Amino acid sequence: MHILLETGRLRLRRFTLDDVDRLVELDSDPQVMRYITYGVPTPRSAYETVYLPRWFALYDAEPGQGYFAAELLDTGDFIGWFHLRRDRIEPRYIELGYRLRRSAWGHGHATEGSRALLRHGFATLELDCISARTLLGNLASQRVMQKCGLRESGRFVYAEDVIAGRSEAERQAVKYEITRSEWTSTA
Repeated sequence: MHILLETGRLRLRRFTLDDVDRLVELDSDPQVMRYITYGVPTPRSAYETVYLPRWFALYDAEPGQGYFAAELLDTGDFIGWFHLRRDRIEPRYIELGYRLRRSAWGHGHATEGSRALLRHGFATLELDCISARTLLGNLASQRVMQKCGLRESGRFVYAEDVIAGRSEAERQAVKYEITRSEWTSTA
């Protein structure tokens, strides 16, 4: 097991092929996927043939970045994942993100894991700026971004190829970001 980091309650580690069932189960909850795919689960085959191979390649291509399984330190239970990776929409940015099981919501795990990845990104990887995005309606994720010190930097509409089959109003989103100097002054 390749562990990226540990916090007071969480372990973030690299994914393995053994995690497919965990990912499928996570994405099978329509509430978890509400602001990602409007409740549509990710098919198992997509994890086996597209996502995990892409994530594995990212570990080698961008050391210290990627998608990381989140587990509770005390039990080892999988609660979701976090990512710190090159932004697909604006590649000059590094993007922070996460997806957690509903049972993990409301316990501060999203903030704890996000803060740990910000610290890793700025202190270890010496990144200059980290961004995060969410749909406008996802107020809980916006609060996590704010708690982590990110500031709103713009609003936009996701392209149809990013969120297919949804109206422009449903694709309204917000971007947050924080620079290393901003993080240093608040850390």
